[in-house]
Amino acid sequence: MTVVYLSLGSNVGERKAYLNQAVSLLNSLQGTRITKCSSLYETAPWGKIDQADFLNLCCELETALSPQNLLLSCQKIERDLGRVRHEHWGPRTIDIDILLYGRSVITEDNLQVPHPFMTERAFVLLPLEEIAPHLTVNGAELRTYITALDSTAVKKIDAD
Repeated sequence: MTVVYLSLGSNVGERKAYLNQAVSLLNSLQGTRITKCSSLYETAPWGKIDQADFLNLCCELETALSPQNLLLSCQKIERDLGRVRHEHWGPRTIDIDILLYGRSVITEDNLQVPHPFMTERAFVLLPLEEIAPHLTVNGAELRTYITALDSTAVKKIDAD
């Protein structure tokens, strides 16, 4: 089993429901179980800013799936939950990114691990630090990256 960290986000429709469904579907993948989930964080959009705010969270899971099979499974969950890829960084019902896959460094056309933008995104780092404060990325602690970013647009929200 490999420990993997994922980032999930939604900014269309019932954002919280999409995130909950995605977590449930991830947990039901063969040879996979979610071991931790962060709180929800509300975040201004990143990259393409003329869209609704996102709800984001991070998950830790253990999986027997290969990186490529996990990616295909995440993409299937996105499609099953109505994700349509028509605009780069555009609005979406659900987005699932593989941040870290064990200690692997993966550079393939369709998958890069560690995720190439994770250290630039407070909406990824804050929930990730909540569930895995010990993690290092490229030799640096998460807190090092967080302090270099403006994280004022990322608000932890009540679970209600």
